[in-house]
Amino acid sequence: MNNTPLSDALALRAAASAFDAQRGKLPVPGDLHRSPDNVAIARQISELGELITNLGDEVLFRAADQDRETHSARAIAGFAAALEPAGRAASALGSMAHQLSFLDQTEHLRDQPDARDAREAATLVLSDALDMADTALREAADSLHVASAMVSPPNLRLKAARSRTTSTVPTPGSPPAAPPSAATPADRTARGR
Repeated sequence: MNNTPLSDALALRAAASAFDAQRGKLPVPGDLHRSPDNVAIARQISELGELITNLGDEVLFRAADQDRETHSARAIAGFAAALEPAGRAASALGSMAHQLSFLDQTEHLRDQPDARDAREAATLVLSDALDMADTALREAADSLHVASAMVSPPNLRLKAARSRTTSTVPTPGSPPAAPPSAATPADRTARGR
């Protein structure tokens, strides 16, 4: 595989997009088409597991490279930093699966007062876990986007702009620049009322 700043930036950006896509697949309470259910959550846990494995593989690929370059260290740090929020997202999804399983098991008891209270508590835990998963997936994607920007080679226009300067910076020890002289009357522009 070609290991360049551009390839690292593209790999980081692709991983960020995958986490954004996972975030977009999260259930939406009250939406009949995207309400939380065990099958959808289990599928999402599996997909997130693949993303976590991919992050680990990206770190391994770059860390094992004997001819590692500076940009590789930044890419490794970017992929590794996303693992922590990705793990939190997986944990939150696991909590959601647990609460959904409890709700399924106690469905026939929902009219009993004790079961009703426990089911309401499970619904609150489910909502909190969904919020945690959403936040963690956003953090993973955001950290990968930032890492991609840090690794990306500057584009040609930016390089050209940096190569030219419109002002000079005095070097230490040099005399200060002379103040601008007053404009002569011929240099002034008269403005009418």
